[in-house]
Amino acid sequence: MTTTSDLDVKIDYFLSSLICQESGQNFLATYHDSVLYNSQSIPQIHISLHHFLVIMLIRLLFFSSLFLVNDAKSTVQTLHVQPQYKLPPKSFSASHKFEGSSDLVNLRYHMGPVLSSPINIYLIWYGKWSASQKTLIKDFLLSISASNQSSPSVPEWWHTVSLYTDQTGANISRSVLLAGEYTDHLYSHGTQLTRLSIQDVIATAVRSKPFPIDHKKGIYLILTSVDVTMQDFCRAVCGFHYFTFPSMVGYTLPYAWVGNSGKQCPEVCAYPFAVPGYMGGGGPGALNPPNGDIGVDGMISVIGHELAELSSNPLVNAWYAGEDPMAPTEIGDLCEGLYGTGGGGGFIGQVMRDKQGRTYNLNGISGRKFLVQWIWDPVLKACAGPNALD
Repeated sequence: MTTTSDLDVKIDYFLSSLICQESGQNFLATYHDSVLYNSQSIPQIHISLHHFLVIMLIRLLFFSSLFLVNDAKSTVQTLHVQPQYKLPPKSFSASHKFEGSSDLVNLRYHMGPVLSSPINIYLIWYGKWSASQKTLIKDFLLSISASNQSSPSVPEWWHTVSLYTDQTGANISRSVLLAGEYTDHLYSHGTQLTRLSIQDVIATAVRSKPFPIDHKKGIYLILTSVDVTMQDFCRAVCGFHYFTFPSMVGYTLPYAWVGNSGKQCPEVCAYPFAVPGYMGGGGPGALNPPNGDIGVDGMISVIGHELAELSSNPLVNAWYAGEDPMAPTEIGDLCEGLYGTGGGGGFIGQVMRDKQGRTYNLNGISGRKFLVQWIWDPVLKACAGPNALD
């Protein structure tokens, strides 16, 4: 690449040669130690004041033309840059529904099935679980279809999920039942699971026949205890859903997995009941979990997230945004971290506190309270929840 100093020397060489030819001097003789060979010495050429001024003028015109060309190039590039998206408004209108709302979200239906028949949940408890932990999670699941709950309630939250339909116009069912349970307290597949070995856990459960293989209405929810690790857990996922392979389980069964992060990464998967260390000196502090169990209270929001996505995208070919079905952005992903009005940018939104200072946004059965993330509403085209203030 030619530098500015190299260019200066070459211009001097060219102009000096012209002047030498005009004055009759032997230019090559005077330039035998020039910059073209040693990059240091300057040819000793005797020129008049007139010639010197001509050289300076030519140099000035040359470099001015360079700057004009560069400026013209940048101007042309700037004029052809056109925004490919809509900029957000400078100010909000009277409406307050801005939590996650965007015209840029291209959530589309890909013609696959949704869970429009009554949904049977088959629970697989993997590892060691206390009776109180099991009861807490089951109370949330039983709250989805229960009646006579105080608003804002879990059934009202599920109503947003039920707005999604299949190609026949059938909505996701609002009937969600706890159809069976199986406990694997012996860790039959070890304490270090992978996305593939979790299907072995399901296969073991269905072969033991504590509940039937329900490939029409059933979904299988695998919950691993606090001492079980999972591939990508805490690093990339707090839960996930997919479907089983017939070669491993015998049938194609929609399932979801959620782990207890209480000891492994509560600041990641049980937020906001635990906060990362870098937020210790500033920002919001950890909130009190509504049922006094950071790990399980954190799991409940993840369970809600996965159940909503499993119901609307059970075979990964129904409702999602993006072009890659192997990495879809689903109706829970779009609202992750949002629990109330005004949420966004790390703020969970406005939620409620009881007399003991415990944080919640939904009421359930038996006086239970839960903090569950919002879901993308296909009608409002925004994140929504029954505790919204607008």
